[in-house]
Amino acid sequence: MVNVKKKKRILLFFGILLTISLNFNCAAKREINYKIEASKIAIQPNIVENIEVENSIIQYIAPYKNHIDSDLNTTLCIATETFDKKNGKWETTIGNLLAESTLELGSPVFEKKENKKIDFCLLNHGGIRSLIAKGEVTTRTAFEVMPFENKLIVVAISQKNVIELANYILKEQKPHPMAGILINLKNNLVDSVLINGKTVVENKTYYVATTDYLANGGDNMNFFKNSNEKYDTEYKIRNLLIDYFKKVDTLPVIKTPRVIVL
Repeated sequence: MVNVKKKKRILLFFGILLTISLNFNCAAKREINYKIEASKIAIQPNIVENIEVENSIIQYIAPYKNHIDSDLNTTLCIATETFDKKNGKWETTIGNLLAESTLELGSPVFEKKENKKIDFCLLNHGGIRSLIAKGEVTTRTAFEVMPFENKLIVVAISQKNVIELANYILKEQKPHPMAGILINLKNNLVDSVLINGKTVVENKTYYVATTDYLANGGDNMNFFKNSNEKYDTEYKIRNLLIDYFKKVDTLPVIKTPRVIVL
């Protein structure tokens, strides 16, 4: 007589062993890199063919390049001296020029679009990327001084923000380009701030011409960043500078102080 229970136990045991065996064999093997080898594959280009291709490209773009160079090298006005951002503690001739030209050409654009007037201008010293050499001033000069695509933005700020701005200038001690504003310092503190010759007052909104970079808090100008009222003139600073160069025969040398230590 067959022992059914014993036979069932044997089959169950056999099934378990088979399952374990299959799982073990089917498990993914872990692969480890013990060695990495590299070698250089020499490439022998067809030098003659490459030169011919390069020459054909140069010939193709030559008319466009000549046209662009002609535009960039066109004389727009004259500089009677070199304008350099390194010459000056609180202001420089190039900084004053950029701020004044921005205020002059930006004001009518803003007034036409928004029916409001710009009170003063503040740019950043680091945004000036080149000097304006004595002699002929060209379109290329504008691209060298302002190579970025920054646009003119007008930001509305309060009296409190104006004082923060003045303290920022004091702390930075860099000749950031300014126009329409005068900061008086005394005993290493901000003594007073005048905008267009008038002391800043409470409950008045001041409209400041600046760049989109600074309007968003660039260079830690948080007094702009926190403003809820900003206007995009869609006027690039570089284009504004080119328009200014075209407008004048000779660049004015502006040395009017922006910061006075009493």
